[in-house]
Amino acid sequence: METPENESFRDSIGTINEEGKRAWVYPKKPSGKFYEKRKIVSYILLAFLIAAPFIKINGNQFLMFNILERRFNIFGFPFWPQDFHLFVISMIIGVIFVALFTVGFGRIFCGWICPQTIFLEMVFRRIEYWIDGDRNKQRKLDKQKWDAEKIKKRLLKWFLFLVISFVIANVFLAYLIGSDKLLNYITDGPFEHLGTLFPLLIFTAVFYFVFAWFREQVCIIACPYGRLQGVLLDNKSIIVAYDHVRGEGENGRKKFRKNEDREALGHGDCIDCLQCVHVCPTGIDIRNGTQLECVNCTACIDECDHIMESINLPTGLIRYASENEIEKGEKFKLTARMKGYIAVLVILVGVLSGMLLLRNDVEARVLRLPGQLYEHKGETIISNVFTYKLVNKTTQEIENINFKLRKYNGEIKLVSTTDNFIVPAQGIAEGTLFIEIDKSQLKGDKNKLMIDVYSGDKLIDNTSVNFLGPRSYN
Repeated sequence: METPENESFRDSIGTINEEGKRAWVYPKKPSGKFYEKRKIVSYILLAFLIAAPFIKINGNQFLMFNILERRFNIFGFPFWPQDFHLFVISMIIGVIFVALFTVGFGRIFCGWICPQTIFLEMVFRRIEYWIDGDRNKQRKLDKQKWDAEKIKKRLLKWFLFLVISFVIANVFLAYLIGSDKLLNYITDGPFEHLGTLFPLLIFTAVFYFVFAWFREQVCIIACPYGRLQGVLLDNKSIIVAYDHVRGEGENGRKKFRKNEDREALGHGDCIDCLQCVHVCPTGIDIRNGTQLECVNCTACIDECDHIMESINLPTGLIRYASENEIEKGEKFKLTARMKGYIAVLVILVGVLSGMLLLRNDVEARVLRLPGQLYEHKGETIISNVFTYKLVNKTTQEIENINFKLRKYNGEIKLVSTTDNFIVPAQGIAEGTLFIEIDKSQLKGDKNKLMIDVYSGDKLIDNTSVNFLGPRSYN
């Protein structure tokens, strides 16, 4: 086990030097089986991220988060302000799902799925490796004077970073305002929509700042998920871990010497080559144990396995493992906490599925006009005035809308429209209506009415209202 004297590294993050200034990280270009798998996963997710706002299911954008108009599409299901409870449940399910995987498998989301990691490691850093070269060449170029070679490389890299940042900003804009509107803006020309152009340029600058300069600091400083893992992880969680039992031995790590019997000398398999440190994108030493900065990217696993193979030692000195597996040989199994998360997740998914199945394509609301009571019409008719709002959640117009009273013989009269009207696709129809009922049918001063909403002869929704009448008719 580590002693307190060896934990001084926890007093500061790995990207800050002793003077409190930014310590720039020059990670070695990773390679290996995990990196190849990460590339496949990353490029599939990148393709999905770029394509998702342009994919449509039943006319609905596959993913959209239009905060200004309070319209959201998740996997082709449209969510309106009236469906906010469904959207909240969906977000809670996402949070619990990530928490479950963190409890079981550490910060695997950060290393394999997070857009920040994917863009940084699989797009921007690969461009940097192509232009500036690997770790040592990058360090040399930074110290090099501003000659023609450095200026050429810097301008090319910065230009490509800016172009990609602009593309990313447009993709995210498609999520916010909808892909159809974005394509219309592009066709019309940017100067026709200055209200959108300026935010787009601001987002481009933000993405450029993040990926060209701030980089791993997002994961270390800005992202709350790194702090969350400190609460969720325990000794049973599978993480990217250094096998200190095997690596340190009885007398600690030692540089490799050919034909030396390390086991007889009591030294572990770690040869202190520092390659796991050089390849780390956040600049930490994984041999110090679980750390806030580790994003479980597996680059150190690949690098260590390569070194072990080159000196004929078993791979897996750094691997996916729990602390209990390393120290006690315990295999992974579901803990009570994980079973609790799974149970809550299953319940919430079931509730959400039921709500989605029961949700109508049209939602009707009829409300009493504020400040109005009732009105006599003739000797026997009592009239109440209401406002109505119909929300069409589909991509098709709904025609021949009409209202009918259930169980009461009365009349519904619409104001300033015909008795049959249209609710536009993904739109709202609203107006005013009068309900007139013979006083002989009223059972008191407050009567609950059920109103059915039809499209032609098809019932599409219903709602209830309170109908007021004279108290003397109880």
